[in-house]
Amino acid sequence: MLKLHQGSNGMYSVEMTLDLPARQNGSLITLQNLEKVYRTPAGDFPALKSINLRVARGEFVAVVGKSGSGKTTMINMLTGIDRPTGGSVIVDGVDIHALNESDMSKWRGRNLGVVFQFFQLLPTLTLVENVTLPMDLCSTYPLRERRARALHLLELVDIAENADKLPSEISGGQQQRAAIARALANDPPIIAADEPTGNLDWNTADAIIRLFQELVDQGKTILMVTHDNDLADRASRIVELADGEIIRS
Repeated sequence: MLKLHQGSNGMYSVEMTLDLPARQNGSLITLQNLEKVYRTPAGDFPALKSINLRVARGEFVAVVGKSGSGKTTMINMLTGIDRPTGGSVIVDGVDIHALNESDMSKWRGRNLGVVFQFFQLLPTLTLVENVTLPMDLCSTYPLRERRARALHLLELVDIAENADKLPSEISGGQQQRAAIARALANDPPIIAADEPTGNLDWNTADAIIRLFQELVDQGKTILMVTHDNDLADRASRIVELADGEIIRS
């Protein structure tokens, strides 16, 4: 931005400032005019329509809306799983969709933990091996420290006694806890969770939300897609989508 100043001597000077919204306004995440259009045989389908959203560091944001409202699409833009048709996603000053696929993968591994509805644990690896895997892929911790860190994270989510079991040997709720431990492996500042309680009973879902609240208290920023309004009410903020637009934030 250019600013024109007139001095006491009548002369003008020009000051140039850079617009860096994600850092200047204190936001960790900034979605700017975000759009996503899917091309289909029946024609173009606008899944997101000029989304603008800012998320501060340490917020617990629940993203709600009816099926097809654009919730998962918006989360996929943040995680880099999908790319927008227009607009930008700025995280801590980085325009993530300006990165190539290799740099995007490195950025995601170090800055973002993703929790899926169906856990996505590798079935042939034990829980501790599943949690260690992100550290192996990103080389974020010395090799000799990785198992100990994975065990610590499994203890954090209260399933350390199952560390050497396969995912098929434990319950769905325990698998989701393991998936959260895996998302924390590289100590990312952001956790993105897409319907993390969708396949869990109420008591287990309640425990997962309490765990998320504890992580936010420790400084994590969490965006959680959910269809459960009761669980959403326990977040610090609700963002509601309808037909690809934000109608409440």
